[in-house]
Amino acid sequence: MRRLALSLLCALTLSGCADAGQSWVELGGKRYSVEIASTEEARARGLMFRDTMAENHGMVFIHDEQMPQSYWMKNTRIPLDILYFDNDHKLVAQQRDVPPCSLGDSCPSYPSNVPARYVLELNAGQAERLKLQDGAVLTFGPGIAPAK
Repeated sequence: MRRLALSLLCALTLSGCADAGQSWVELGGKRYSVEIASTEEARARGLMFRDTMAENHGMVFIHDEQMPQSYWMKNTRIPLDILYFDNDHKLVAQQRDVPPCSLGDSCPSYPSNVPARYVLELNAGQAERLKLQDGAVLTFGPGIAPAK
């Protein structure tokens, strides 16, 4: 029985079924694998202390309610595009090519200036490559749900 379970696990892994739970979003016709930051702790840590992020990856921040948001790059080592979306998943603000910051609490903030509920951080330059304009729609893959 144990051998059968191990064989089944190996078969699922080799078939790609083990990746079925990976989270993704689509924006501007491109799909990105994403990490989800839906708790206060995860949103506070974000992409801090990382030296790289794969090209087709990002992080989605899910807030409890739609309101003006502001992000900063404290302890963030990679340049990012910070994209703000409303309740309807429409792009309402962009902060492109935001540089890393090692100034601790003296790092500047990058506000949405308008109400937003979701924030997508991608490697700097992605918004330009996609030619994103306000109103672009962010599509969530299965399993990404709003915070309660």
